[in-house]
Amino acid sequence: MDRSTYTFPAVFSYADDGITITFPDLPGCISEAESDDEAIKNATEVLELWLASNELDGSPIPESTHLLDVKTERDERAVLVVADMIRARREIRPRHVRKNLTIPEWLDKRASEAGINFSQVLQEALKDRLGAA
Repeated sequence: MDRSTYTFPAVFSYADDGITITFPDLPGCISEAESDDEAIKNATEVLELWLASNELDGSPIPESTHLLDVKTERDERAVLVVADMIRARREIRPRHVRKNLTIPEWLDKRASEAGINFSQVLQEALKDRLGAA
């Protein structure tokens, strides 16, 4: 069964031109940022994408190094990053289902004439109503 979360240490390397984010356990899992807040956001996104892609490919996911065992240099900090795999899987491999609905004929006509994508509008409205991103 797939795990719902993973936690991996990231190394934030600080330089005058920004922050480079690497994951010692995950080759090629790299990002950049200009602030700590952006670094946390970007680290989470790249970690989730890396893990979900590996799951999709059937590639192994290594064990996470303990935070105390991560070696850093003077201008670096180790940070734990949590990946929400439920969200990541939904975003990387969305599955769509067909829904039939009924609307008034006049509304269908006006929306069609305006070139409105019904599926897109319904998705946006449902996300808004549910507070989902």
